[in-house]
Amino acid sequence: MKIAIPNNGSMVNQHFGMSKSFVIVTIEDKKVISTQEISSAELQHEHQGLADLLKNQGATVVITGGIGGGAISGLEQNGLEVIKGASGEYSKVIEEYINGTLENKDVVCNHHGEHHHQ
Repeated sequence: MKIAIPNNGSMVNQHFGMSKSFVIVTIEDKKVISTQEISSAELQHEHQGLADLLKNQGATVVITGGIGGGAISGLEQNGLEVIKGASGEYSKVIEEYINGTLENKDVVCNHHGEHHHQ
């Protein structure tokens, strides 16, 4: 199985649509087999483009911090499971997922005009 996580260095990026890269983590028998970082800089805020990119990488699950409803819909329409509200180092988040302790929090961003990215 492959899991995609928007990252900011070693941390889970809290703004899915602003992520310049994702880590694609391959898991077999509850062990991390490989971790690959892919660029998504040219796809920021392009929900369908990001969904296609992650699906083409073989991901079946997306673990993220904050994410908007449009991005969730785009990912789910491509058959990707979305787990929201993750934070901290992505390696620890992966361990929580493998151990079955990662919580899917109801965190949906809605920033149409009132939120300004720096």
